[in-house]
Amino acid sequence: MSEAGAEAGPGPGARPEPEPSLATVGLIKAFGGVTALDSATVTFHHGKVNALIGPNGSGKTTFFNCVTGMIRADAGRITYRGRDITGKPPHRIARAGIGRSFQLCRVFPRMTVLDNLLAAVRPSGLAGQLAGAGKREETERARSWLARMGIEHLERAEARQLSWGQQKLLELAGVLMSEPELVLLDEPAGGVNPALIDRICELVRELNAEGRTFLIVEHNMDLVMSLSDHVVVFDRGRPIAQGPPSVIQSDERVLGAYLGV
Repeated sequence: MSEAGAEAGPGPGARPEPEPSLATVGLIKAFGGVTALDSATVTFHHGKVNALIGPNGSGKTTFFNCVTGMIRADAGRITYRGRDITGKPPHRIARAGIGRSFQLCRVFPRMTVLDNLLAAVRPSGLAGQLAGAGKREETERARSWLARMGIEHLERAEARQLSWGQQKLLELAGVLMSEPELVLLDEPAGGVNPALIDRICELVRELNAEGRTFLIVEHNMDLVMSLSDHVVVFDRGRPIAQGPPSVIQSDERVLGAYLGV
């Protein structure tokens, strides 16, 4: 295409650019002499199932932690739906509409399944207990999410009695209790049996169809390629490729850096 054609913009039959959901510009994070994120500039699409993949140590979890305020980036900018969230604390980012799960499930093992969900949305301390008293709608909402996950029959069980896969579903339900628009999932299929992996994929598709955007870090390539609309590949702290799964699977940089071909 000529420069004049590029300046004129897309033609009448061209598809519009996807609306950005989460974007970073020049994101840098180093731990001592190790650079985990190296000027990472990347965009994830609103309303889609996005995936972030790459070899171990490529910066994926560090990226999640910077985005959600768990750690502060050394430099760069993070925006969500056009709003600058760089350096904001985790609770402010959660209120902006971003929720996340963790590679290792974060549940309260000695609390019941139902109470785990209520703890996800109720303030702590005496004031929180008084404010939460009689909030029947929260309990009903928690039960509806448990039913959606297929674990409603376990609401009185302690979380430690659940299988690893059931704990993953419980954690996802806890994330959804705050009604996030963007859900970050860190290895949702890790250590989970195939039947529950299928259930997690089904839930992601359903929730995406209802309007939620997803960003998934995952090593299960079958899951990534079948579930995702948009894939970003990290290597050594920066994106080396991005696009639909069909493009990523044949990208020589990905085959070399990630698949070892």
